[in-house]
Parts: sequence; structure tokens; C-alpha cells
Amino acid sequence: MTPSLQRITTEYIDLEDRIRLSGETKNAAPVVVWLTQRVVQRLLPALLQWLERQNADTSRAEILHSFAQQAAEAELTPQTPVRAGAGSTAWLVLSVDIAQSDQAVSLTFRGADGQDASLALAAKPLRQWLAIVHDAYLKAEWSLDVWPEWVRESTLPARQQAVVLH
Repeated sequence: MTPSLQRITTEYIDLEDRIRLSGETKNAAPVVVWLTQRVVQRLLPALLQWLERQNADTSRAEILHSFAQQAAEAELTPQTPVRAGAGSTAWLVLSVDIAQSDQAVSLTFRGADGQDASLALAAKPLRQWLAIVHDAYLKAEWSLDVWPEWVRESTLPARQQAVVLH
């Protein structure tokens, strides 16, 4: 049975040049899955398209997405990170299965030796996770070409506020 990730911590690890996703599962040790840039580059378009379809009937979808993205990021509250211990499993993600419904996206991360873990995200948690992944892209200095303008713009005000001129 595929373990379901209940809570996750997503971090860019410079030494690995990968994104580490540490997840808590019900009644099991935490799981660590490593996402390469190649895997994430292929995953992002499907996730972004799903979000875009949520407001597809609107002529101002770009503005709505930008606003929704900013609102989701503003509601992101700091939590204690998921820490993997000695009993945790860790593996490299080779592929991701995506299942979509009107309410959520379900991702099943798959490794080489039959390892897998699933993560279900509704629209707001998906937007929040994408903001974290976007931040990882910035830290990694990976190309931002895959990101739509409404995601890039949502992170600008916070970054601009950090600049102080005297």
C-alpha cells in the first residue's frame, strides 16, 4: 500500500542540487523523497494547468491566479519541519503519477525499487506548496521559464520589501 504523506517539508539542498521532500505518514516513519530538477520541470506544467482550469471560465484568469497565489502564500503559517530519523526511508523519485479531480490533485512519487508515496493537495495547499517550490528554484538558481507570470509576480513584493535604501 502506498504511504500517504500527511504533512511535508520541502527544502532545496545545495550539496545535492535537489529538492528534498520529507513527509510524515500515518503510523509509519517519515519518508524522504528526492526530486531532481528534471522531474520537477516535468511535474510543474500539469500542476499549473490544473490550477489554471480552476478559473478557466474567467476572462481575467491571470489576475485572479496572481491574487489567489498571493493570498495562499499570505496564509502559509510556519510549522515545525518534518524531520527524518534513523527509521526513515529515503529514495530518488524517478517518476510522478498525477491524478486530478475537481477538488484536488493527487501525486504518487515513484522510485526505482518499488518505493512510492502519495500526496493529495487541494487548490490552496497546492498554491502554497508551489510557492515553496518556486522559492527552492530561486535558491537553486534553476531556470524560471516553466513558471507563469502569476507565480513569479506573487513573490516580488516580499522580496522587494527586504531591500532597504538609505
